[in-house]
Amino acid sequence: MDEVITYRVATVDDALTLCELGQLLNEVHHAARPDIYAAATEQVARDLPHWAGLFEKPGQVVYIANADGHAVGFVTASLSTSTGPLMQPLNVVRIGSVCVAEAFWGKGIGRGLLQRVKRCAIEHGAQDLRLSVWAFNERAARMYREFGFETRASEMGMRL
Repeated sequence: MDEVITYRVATVDDALTLCELGQLLNEVHHAARPDIYAAATEQVARDLPHWAGLFEKPGQVVYIANADGHAVGFVTASLSTSTGPLMQPLNVVRIGSVCVAEAFWGKGIGRGLLQRVKRCAIEHGAQDLRLSVWAFNERAARMYREFGFETRASEMGMRL
């Protein structure tokens, strides 16, 4: 029988759960860019300042996906307004991190999390939904394209 997937808004009490799930993000990013990203750790509380800090920022939202009562994924996002003389004023929601436990890949959980952020963005009057994805993260990029994201810019870098 398939697990029942539910979604809810996370609270600061979920920060350690984000640390645990986030180890997958650490693994994927560290494997491709060890010059930038820390390795995963069994001491997951190491990452608590990062994940708990999200709940202190205004305009931040975190959704958690649960399968039969166990957290299996999350997404972070923040609402901001672009201003300045060279830009059109826009309310923008920027997705920060999307994480789904490997055992639950291909079950639509990532899309479900993105859908909640999109709905939240619309409810808050955002005109644009954005995210960044590393070129090495082809699986994530494919999901984002399938969801409707388009490539608008490419970030370039140089190791020194």
